[in-house]
Amino acid sequence: MKEKLTVVKVGGAVVEDEAQLAQLLKDFSAIEGRKVLVHGGGRRATQVAAKLGIESKMIGGRRITDADMLSVVTMVYGGLVNKTLVTGLQAHGVNALGLTGADVNVIRSHKRPLRNGIDFGFVGDVDSVDGAILADFIEKNITPIMAPLTHDGQGNILNTNADTIASETAKALAPYYDVTLIFSFEKKGVLSNPDDDDSVIPIITRTDFKRYSEDGTISGGMLPKIENALAAVEAGVKQVVITLATAINGQSGTVIK
Repeated sequence: MKEKLTVVKVGGAVVEDEAQLAQLLKDFSAIEGRKVLVHGGGRRATQVAAKLGIESKMIGGRRITDADMLSVVTMVYGGLVNKTLVTGLQAHGVNALGLTGADVNVIRSHKRPLRNGIDFGFVGDVDSVDGAILADFIEKNITPIMAPLTHDGQGNILNTNADTIASETAKALAPYYDVTLIFSFEKKGVLSNPDDDDSVIPIITRTDFKRYSEDGTISGGMLPKIENALAAVEAGVKQVVITLATAINGQSGTVIK
């Protein structure tokens, strides 16, 4: 029987707010067993870029990463945000190790090709995650804290979506552990009524998702999130939980299985 492992993805809004960060550190350190944390940091990158006189360009919620912005996200994601989390977790007794995808060649990606004529710049789409080396760290009681940066093996670092990194990392660790992937979120879970915060759908399977997407219960940005979650489950992840950032113990929210 495989040992349990929890992969938690937390957004930049949480790590950039002092009170929410303090709660995250406490909650993550309280998760029993093996664990991995994947973080964002987009808002902080936008703030730092503005102070440096660098304009942030977004298309459909996705950041255009030119050479100047790549310098900013590398500093912010791989440095400031990552090391703030590592330092905070050490204070809670978690032996944390901060990683970008370039470190120990853990995540290899390629530069995203043009999409509908749009050049996203130095943005990476994941090719592979080295689950074996992550498992080796984890077996030594080291907790990986993963920044949303990867590399292409040709000397280029690439800005990479944190949700994708969390999902691909969970898949890569599934052969070694009984993996639960937790996406923290601003809602209590996937809602059947967007105006009712308590209308959480407790479980969604592939069959449920088809029905909910056809009747409009689930729409918009939640569609790709659940599609990615189902793909992770189909690739060997035991379950995916979509829940509040303050409920990362996996005891509430929507379970995708």
